[in-house]
Amino acid sequence: MLDEHWRAVSTALDDELQRHQVLRAREAGRVTFVGRGVALVEGLPGVKAQEWVSFAGGAEGIAFNLDPDEVGVVLLRNTDLGAGTEARRTGRVMDVPVGMGLLGRVVDGLGRPLDGAGPIESTERWPLERPAPAILDRAPVQRPLETGIKAIDALIPIGRGQRELILGDRQTGKTTVAVDTLVNQADKGLIGIYCAIGQRSSSVARVIETLRKHDALSQTVVVVASGEEPPGMQYITPYAATSIGEYFMAQGHDVVIVYDDLSAHANTYRELSLLLRRPPGREAYPGDIFYIHSRLLERATQLKHDLGGGSLTALPIIQTEAENLAAYIPTNLVSITDGQVYLSPRLAQKGVLPAIDVGRSVSRVGGKTQLPAFRHIASELRLAYAQFEELEAFARFGTRLDEDTRQRIERGRRIREVLKQGEEQPLTTTEQVIVLLAATQGLLDPVPLERIAEAEARIRAVVAEQGLSFGETIHAGEQLSTEQVTEIAALLTEALRGGFHEEEPHGRP
Repeated sequence: MLDEHWRAVSTALDDELQRHQVLRAREAGRVTFVGRGVALVEGLPGVKAQEWVSFAGGAEGIAFNLDPDEVGVVLLRNTDLGAGTEARRTGRVMDVPVGMGLLGRVVDGLGRPLDGAGPIESTERWPLERPAPAILDRAPVQRPLETGIKAIDALIPIGRGQRELILGDRQTGKTTVAVDTLVNQADKGLIGIYCAIGQRSSSVARVIETLRKHDALSQTVVVVASGEEPPGMQYITPYAATSIGEYFMAQGHDVVIVYDDLSAHANTYRELSLLLRRPPGREAYPGDIFYIHSRLLERATQLKHDLGGGSLTALPIIQTEAENLAAYIPTNLVSITDGQVYLSPRLAQKGVLPAIDVGRSVSRVGGKTQLPAFRHIASELRLAYAQFEELEAFARFGTRLDEDTRQRIERGRRIREVLKQGEEQPLTTTEQVIVLLAATQGLLDPVPLERIAEAEARIRAVVAEQGLSFGETIHAGEQLSTEQVTEIAALLTEALRGGFHEEEPHGRP
């Protein structure tokens, strides 16, 4: 009897609380000011942060500023809205649909379809803002994210669950690197999310077409807030994309998410903040600009096995101006992430593509994720390549060089040629290891520079034709034995013997 009494009391309390919430959600106010993408509303004393606010006439927004006398609302649609318009609480925090039905779809920051393929099949909605996983819920980053790009996988390896920044001046290939990474996941079981913030519609369409051409779109979700969208939509879109990715991570999947780009996101937040009269700080950015990106990227992690073992790898893109890595927003993102891939406009102008500046790029945790065979081949490659660049710069002064120095410069030039890679041409780990082994072992030294790409293609053809068993050793996490390295070297030497050697070893640099 006592249990039944308390159960009845509990039910009555729940009903009363629900009725009270409904009553509070019926609070109505009126618009006092409308700016570009924002509105000030008075008369909503119970509104909560990030709550969805509806307006008469169909406009909608989220509560952004909670001041004592008025509420600053960020608008999510370009609709006619004027002073005196009624505003109502909904009692609902901003959320987005999640689920497997989003795979292969193009949606906006509210989860609404943009591809004309019908409604989204989803049974759950997750809030846009969610706490980052606790430290004790995280596992070490130990598995590699294979980008298929030689310069990254060899010299700046990325692990699943890592946050690796991609930055550089405009037109240096930042989006290309990120999209090639998504393309390379097509047959690896990873789920990709491409989040476009303030990009031109034509640029987003090209990305979607690239993913479709390589059969990667079916395992990718494209979340778009184009430059024509209101600032509020551009602001919430990366958080919506992250919630979608977190759902897949919670189901035990490995996810890689690209934010293209957070420079536009920072500018959008600055615009909204200034319109809502928040005080500007350094370089006119509000004081909490660091926090909006840290709370976004901290949600990327590798979950413990007990929680499904899923991972969310973040690849934020940021644009620099005049190679200024020490600017305010780039500095913020560098300090939040676990490393950066820097693309140099000078290398791009020289035709070194991808234009990755090895000296300014770093991966703070990815080195532990490299497969042992890959790590053995690439362990000394980074240092040797940096030394080669210094020697090459020194040699331009016309100084007479000894034979050892000339040989190191010539080998370095061939390694640089090997690290070049075309768009949409990701390589398997086995192909990368074999090609880099040929370069570091000096097998390409007799090959003229202009024929390095042809020699590399021949090496890759040998890997495909011979069906080399070394790939099983590499992917099993084992290191290539001395006998295997000797066998590979002999096979490649024989493959390169016909028509690739210079008549004379090398000319003077």
